[in-house]
Amino acid sequence: MTKFITHIATIEIPVTNLKNAINFYSEILGVKTHSLAAQSAMLTFSTKGVPTLYLVQTEENVSLSFKNTNNDVVHSIIDFYTPDLKGFYNWLKEKNVEVATLNINHDSLWRIQF
Repeated sequence: MTKFITHIATIEIPVTNLKNAINFYSEILGVKTHSLAAQSAMLTFSTKGVPTLYLVQTEENVSLSFKNTNNDVVHSIIDFYTPDLKGFYNWLKEKNVEVATLNINHDSLWRIQF
């Protein structure tokens, strides 16, 4: 089988306020603005192989999540990695970011939603 796709290049995220979203993602995720247009921005982690984030301003306000109808768990669309989840969780709370409860599963599954 031929391998055409080698990695995910970009994750596109709808936002209702582009300026606020750029500030949020820059401060919280540490991304840099790669390109900026009137209604969109490309943000980068500046790390090879890591997808860029493409923010698109739109009036449509939708959640980037879905409900698993098999078990009623709400899943996020994007998961970010950090080696220090507890520290990141506390840091988000200090920044007044609305976060869900820190869920620690001793089967190596740790997660928070924000």
